[in-house]
Amino acid sequence: MRITVFLLLLANLLLFVWTQGYLGASVNPDARHLAQQLLPERVRIVSRGEPPPTAKKKTEAEKVVEKVVEKVVYSAADNEGDKKPVESCQLWSKLAAGDAEQVERLLTERFSAFKGQRRSVGEITGYWVFIPPLANREEAVRKVAELQELGVKDYFIVPSSGSRPLAISLGAYRGEEAARVRLEALRAKGVRSARIGERRSEPTLSTLEIHGPEADMGALREAIAALLPKAVAAPCSEPTEVTP
Repeated sequence: MRITVFLLLLANLLLFVWTQGYLGASVNPDARHLAQQLLPERVRIVSRGEPPPTAKKKTEAEKVVEKVVEKVVYSAADNEGDKKPVESCQLWSKLAAGDAEQVERLLTERFSAFKGQRRSVGEITGYWVFIPPLANREEAVRKVAELQELGVKDYFIVPSSGSRPLAISLGAYRGEEAARVRLEALRAKGVRSARIGERRSEPTLSTLEIHGPEADMGALREAIAALLPKAVAAPCSEPTEVTP
């Protein structure tokens, strides 16, 4: 029993002597860590006795700007992904009713990305010079009185049952040139609201206005030309004014 106690005391004494450096070890145990350092010259002291500076807080204005920039970036990315194909338009005129139906079937069966709008029009039979329809008969009567003061004698108020009710006709002509001569004579007298319009027969032909992706418009034109060799396409434009 005494031998065991003695051995424990001896072990504790040896441990104390070793930790204190009496057996050749460094007095400061941290000295071993200094010898193990890598590139000590790159160590930089940030502060002494003070906590390191914290990151600068963003102002409210800076936060708002960041949010706006994020929205713009996300919006641009969304728009990039949502780009729609460029659309184009073709106008096929003077089609018989059966021909227009064939083209519409072609769109349904082979060119579903295209949409067609059909309108029936009559042939041009002449031209007329007129003042556009007035709001009511009282205004039409006042306009006629103004024409009389300007020396205009040939006029006719289109009845309410007509296709252009309460317009004022100032002459009908077979050719456009004669209509222009009449218009210039009226303007010389001071009539500024008169204009020229086409006179048409009852609708016998159709026009087909087709809208769709420009990239496929050439293929559609070739398909319609193969179906109707005499048909001719033109760029879409403002519809021509149709008059009685």
